Amino acid sequence: MPETSTKPYLLRALYEWCTDNGYTPYLAVHVDAKTRVPREFVKDGEIVLNISFDATSGLQMGNDWIEFSARFGGISQKVEVQVPNVLAIYARENGQGMAFPVDKQASADEGGTELEAVPSAPASGDDDPDPTRPGGNGAVGGSAGRARLKVVK
Repeated sequence: MPETSTKPYLLRALYEWCTDNGYTPYLAVHVDAKTRVPREFVKDGEIVLNISFDATSGLQMGNDWIEFSARFGGISQKVEVQVPNVLAIYARENGQGMAFPVDKQASADEGGTELEAVPSAPASGDDDPDPTRPGGNGAVGGSAGRARLKVVK
C-alpha cells in the first residue's frame, strides 16, 4: 500500500493556523477538467479561493478532495478541488503559508484538456479585488515585503 501524502495534512494544519490567528486562508488551485469551480473566475488555468469560515459553507478538507459551497457573484455554487491540484495555501493578510508543486500526473490524466482563460473577479463579499496570487519560485505576490512560500515535495 502506498504511503499517504503529507499534503492534505499540511493543508488542514495551515488552514487551522490561519483561522486560529484571525487570518483569511486562501487556496490557489490548478484547474483541470475534474475541478469544479465557476469557470468565469479561472485565469490562466488557476483560481484563488477564499476558504475562510465566513466565505464557505460545509467545508470538508479530505485526503483526496476539498469540497465546499461558496458565493460567486451572489450565487451559491458547489466547489470541488482535488488535493493534488492545490498550488498553495496562505494567509491573505501577510502571505504566510506553503506552496506545492503541481501534480503533473493529475493533469496528465485529463488528456491535455485546455481551459479558456477569462478575467478573474472577486468572490461576493470579498473586499480584496486582487487577492495575492502565488508567483514564480514559490513567492507570493509581487511585493518585496511579502513572505516567501517554500515548495514541499
